[in-house]
Amino acid sequence: MTRIFNSFSDLIGNTPLLELHNYRRNRQLGARILAKIEYFNPAGSVKDRIAWGIVKHAEEAGKIRPGDLLVDVTSGNTGIGLAAVAASRGYRTKFYLSDNISPDKVKLLRLFGAEIVTVKNEFFLDPQALDKISLRVQEENPGAFFTDQLANPANPRTHFETTGPEIWRDTDGAVDIFVAGVGTGGTISGAGGFLKSKKPGLKVVIAEPAEASLPTDVNPYPDEIDGVHKVSEVPREQLPRNFDSTIADEVIALNTSDARKTAQSLVAEEGIFAGTSAGAVLFAATQLALRPENAGKIIVAVLPDTGERYLTAAGEPAVSVDTAAIRDKVDLHS
Repeated sequence: MTRIFNSFSDLIGNTPLLELHNYRRNRQLGARILAKIEYFNPAGSVKDRIAWGIVKHAEEAGKIRPGDLLVDVTSGNTGIGLAAVAASRGYRTKFYLSDNISPDKVKLLRLFGAEIVTVKNEFFLDPQALDKISLRVQEENPGAFFTDQLANPANPRTHFETTGPEIWRDTDGAVDIFVAGVGTGGTISGAGGFLKSKKPGLKVVIAEPAEASLPTDVNPYPDEIDGVHKVSEVPREQLPRNFDSTIADEVIALNTSDARKTAQSLVAEEGIFAGTSAGAVLFAATQLALRPENAGKIIVAVLPDTGERYLTAAGEPAVSVDTAAIRDKVDLHS
């Protein structure tokens, strides 16, 4: 009877590490890449971890009780995680999100019972956007509990207590490089911070969008990497408060097309259908694995969610996999 779980939260975490043997062989990579597959969480993404961490901390502090409204600004996955946790524990949810978010995420939010308020994407070009949207969320929802994923310390603490230790345990402490993107900053700051506390020489690397993949006044709706934000050369006040920039050793920039192609290769070569943000992280991990100085090292790459959340964009496929074309370029059985 020990394998019978009692609640949604019991299913969160302990996601698998998968070594990408085909992917490595097809590129003759010197380093080993281990993918931390976070879509194994019950609501489908790494954000399930912080959703439960934030709610659990609020419950323990007596800040919320069943029937209360939870509110936040989200790019989708944290909202989905919070909505799922809320459904399992008797809370209501309402989220503010940019109008460029994947329609699949919006559908999921509504299916979990969340109320949605959309915000024009160009609003986030304002250097004070994070503070302004946070203030708006609280002003428009008096009496609600603002989960504040961007600044709530329960976010990085959850990764420090779960994601980091899982990676350390499952690699027997042999991990050399940790790669992730920055959405709220919790994964890099928490998991990266834990791993560095265990192994000071470990390298933490961030995947970030290049300029062409960022919104501008001229083009407020570019093809973006959902949930992956630029952190280099960005003023501190424009970054999530949960992001500890001292943890990172390197930042690798890439275009959205690079992320999509990498995600397509992953599904064709390993059968893992991960999202665009996962493609970005794996692209960065691949660049690291190609470096001669990293030969023989173990790189852990966090794959935040599934590609099923990006199947449609403005009514058209956002992720299409041309398996035949990929197979023409690489011998999957060599």
